[in-house]
Formats: sequence, C-alpha cells, structure tokens
Amino acid sequence: MSATSSTPAGVPSARAVVVTGIGLALPGVSTPRDLLGPLPGEDGFDPATGLRGREMRHKDRASRLALRAAESALHDAGWTDPHASFSGVVDSTAVVVSTNLGNVDGVCAATDTITAEGARALSPLDLPQTSSNVIAGWVAIRYKLRGPNLTVCNGATSGLDAIAWARTLIAAGRAEAAVVIGVEPANDVAAKLLGERPTDAAVAIVVEPATTAASRGTRPRATIAGYARARDLATALTTAGVDAAKPIGLWLGDKASAGTSHRPATTRWVDLESQLGPLSGALGVLQCAAAAAHLKSDATGSVLATAGGPRHDATAALLLTL
Repeated sequence: MSATSSTPAGVPSARAVVVTGIGLALPGVSTPRDLLGPLPGEDGFDPATGLRGREMRHKDRASRLALRAAESALHDAGWTDPHASFSGVVDSTAVVVSTNLGNVDGVCAATDTITAEGARALSPLDLPQTSSNVIAGWVAIRYKLRGPNLTVCNGATSGLDAIAWARTLIAAGRAEAAVVIGVEPANDVAAKLLGERPTDAAVAIVVEPATTAASRGTRPRATIAGYARARDLATALTTAGVDAAKPIGLWLGDKASAGTSHRPATTRWVDLESQLGPLSGALGVLQCAAAAAHLKSDATGSVLATAGGPRHDATAALLLTL
C-alpha cells in the first residue's frame, strides 16, 4: 500500500462495491448493532462453545475465530446453501484477511520447539500455523474459494486497508466478490507484545459489485464510497472524498488521534477500542460492520471510519454511504 492511495467515489471506471453480509465472532456481541453501544455484555458469541467441532481441529485460535465469522457473513449475504456450502462462483471469490498478531503464538511455539529439541521435533499438524497466510488459507479451503487470497498485516490501518484491497480487486476485475476478515486472538503471546490483554475478535464482511447484489435481489448494507491512506488525517480525509461542508452522521475512530484541526462536523462518535479493548487488525473491519448497522437504522449522513494517526506510520480513512 502506497503512502497515499485512493479510490474515491465518482470515478467512472470504478465498479460500485457494496457490503452485503456481516458475521461476528466477538464475545458478548450478538449483532452489528451492538457495536454502536451500549454493549450488552452477555449472550452473543461464546468462544468456549463456538470454537469447538471437527472443523476446528488442528487450527490456531485466530483461524477458528475467522471461520466462525466467515460462516455467519456468507450466510447473511445469501452465499451459502442449506448445507453451509458456498453457492457463489468459487473461481472468482477472494479472501482478504487483516491480522497483525493472528498466528504469532504458533510461530513462537515452533521457534521454542526448534530451540529446545531441533527442527525434527516439529509436528506436521502444527506447521501450517506458522504461515502468515494461514487464516486466509483455511477460509479458502473450507469454502473451496479459488480467487485471490491474501493477508494484510499493516499495523493500525490494517483492517481498513484490507477492505480497500478487496474493493480494488473487484474494481479491477480480479474478483467478483470478496470475503474480508479482521481477526485477532486473545493469547499470552499477543498480550506480551501489546503490553495489555487483547480482545478475542473476529468479524467478516462480504463485498461485491452493486450490480451483482441487485441481480440477486440483495439489499446492500453499505456502499464503499471512498478510501485513502496517507501520512496525516487531513490528506486522508480529502483524498477519500470527505466533504467538510457535509456533516458526517457517524465517525468511527479515536477522537484523540483525530485532533481538532481539519475535522469535519459530525453528529456522533464511536470509539470501538474504548469499548472492546485492543482490536489491532480487526478494528477497521469491525468499524465497517458498525457503519452498516448505523446506516441500516435510517440515520442520516455518511459514516467515516479512521484508524492510525500521529503515533503510527499513517492514517487511513474509509467513507461509507447507503
């Protein structure tokens, strides 16, 4: 991803890309609407029971969380049949995963084993967990998806960047649809690296061209209207197509990182990490799910999601509309 990049709304050659499905695997959260607060604090996804089953065997925790979120999102989008098999076009459906610490526990475990006992002591069943693309791989294998398959581990902006890459793949004709997943597991290795206990979080969204959704009779949850990643917030907002003259109905992001200069008027702020704890690579995709819930509520104005800021190497901005 370049220092400044964008695919703003209104570009004639761009195919309008919409969100048609959402799936969550987030403790205490049942629906995307819950993300807008206050959090229910009970019910919702339960990792103790939700991560069990034959399909969950021999997989790292992040992959298991991602599979649960993807299952719900594909069902929500109408892309699975009664047997939970994928009913779309497998050859042109992409999988894009955002995670910064997803399989770090598996990598550390493998290194510890090599250090203590040598490479011959590694288990063949555990080796897939050391691949940086293991999560996207497991999702593609489960649903036999043979489109582009990639993982974005781009720091604080990773989730928004993953959505942008999925949109670019569709706009460029490389894919006809994409499953975008943001996932981070709660484990001791991640806690040591972050300096605080992370949140078990997985969210998946299905994106596809607006024309495809219309032909299927599916009502879009949100339209991806603009995106940019830049060194500073002002440049990101301008490049993403944010109009200072038009109020933002909801801003999803860290208010402190946004600062006060170049900030467009907004009617509401929601900081997901202040409610849920550290989300890392899952943040941007969760913001997109929350945006879709806001737009579904007949609220006025567009939704702006931002991540990164002065403490990071860049700021990303994603503009969503109905």
